[in-house]
Amino acid sequence: MNILKNLTVYVFVFILFLFAGCSVDDHLQPVTINISGLSSLTGNWSSLGITTQAAMEIAEEDINSYFAGKGSSFRLSVTGYDTQLEAEKAVGFFNAAAGSGTRFFIGPQSSAELAALLPLTSASNSLVISQGSTAGSLAIADDPVFRFCPADKIEGAAIAQTIYEQGIRGLVTIARDDAGNKGLQTSTGSSFSTLGGTVQALTPYGTSISDFTAEIAAIKAQITAFTTTYGADKVGVYLASFDECVALFKQAAADPVLSSVRWYGGDGVALSAALIGDPDAADFAISTQFFTPTFGLPDAYKTAWEPLIARIKTKTGIDADAFGIAVYDAMWVIAKTIEASNGVPSDLNALESQFVTQANAYVGATGPTNLDTFGDRASGSFDYWGIEKVGSVYQWKLVGKSN
Repeated sequence: MNILKNLTVYVFVFILFLFAGCSVDDHLQPVTINISGLSSLTGNWSSLGITTQAAMEIAEEDINSYFAGKGSSFRLSVTGYDTQLEAEKAVGFFNAAAGSGTRFFIGPQSSAELAALLPLTSASNSLVISQGSTAGSLAIADDPVFRFCPADKIEGAAIAQTIYEQGIRGLVTIARDDAGNKGLQTSTGSSFSTLGGTVQALTPYGTSISDFTAEIAAIKAQITAFTTTYGADKVGVYLASFDECVALFKQAAADPVLSSVRWYGGDGVALSAALIGDPDAADFAISTQFFTPTFGLPDAYKTAWEPLIARIKTKTGIDADAFGIAVYDAMWVIAKTIEASNGVPSDLNALESQFVTQANAYVGATGPTNLDTFGDRASGSFDYWGIEKVGSVYQWKLVGKSN
């Protein structure tokens, strides 16, 4: 009888231990939070899209190691969607992911895509963090959209100052017909005029055209007019574009008038693999001393961003710029938001507030990630990239920085 009683006690204790073990194991099972990336992986501006996806994957690895080391029950998981820089596709992917419970989005990278998502963000109960949108028209207070790059007013002022300091007095501007590039055309032209220069803003061209005959004729006519007034050495062309600049440059290369003046670009073509991959377009860029700004990486944080650029290049073969590195910082601000909230707040206002608090306190590979009242990067400097030919190889080269 005692043996049976003891056996019953042992079995009872074993069962308690078994259930207790299951509870502990269940408790330790990590809570996975998905971050969806909306990037152009195969379309226009794919250089940023590809480095964005790589930066998200590297951040996922680093953050999950951090969480594990602290005994946190949270983990991040990233999913990438190829929007091809098309607003309709960005909306479709956003709706599908948000409908499945995603609360955080990195991207989209263009202002046109972000503008299409804007009306959907609050109802989705999600935060959207763009790494590449610059349109001033999207600087809106108290919305769940944040931008980890400076808006076009900052970039436009910087490039206009540089163009003016190079002696240009007559500037022809033209842009792709989307919110981001038109915003850059407007802000650059406005700043250049304020400095004392003269601007002729041409009508933006369609997003799907491939024949730039009409645009080239219009640019040529204005170059000719400005040359009469100022001389060719004081005339420039500012083009805010994506990779379609390759087709435009190839056509422009056939006309000596267009090659007689300096050309400048917006950030949408900086470090473009498509541009250095086409010899005719690249030769035109070299002959016109073309350069383009990109959100700059501060030297003070080189020990943070230099290894990241190397890791991204190993994964992609592409040198990431500050827009791509800002993705890594955005992922960490998301992680800090989750950590500080012990999860993801169900209330969107609470989530926004915590995200802003963490962004304003965080110092990452791109430096301090302070946001302005519109949720955009509060400040930034710019690197200027031109193209050089080394042997038979075309490559991007850092040619200067904004003041």
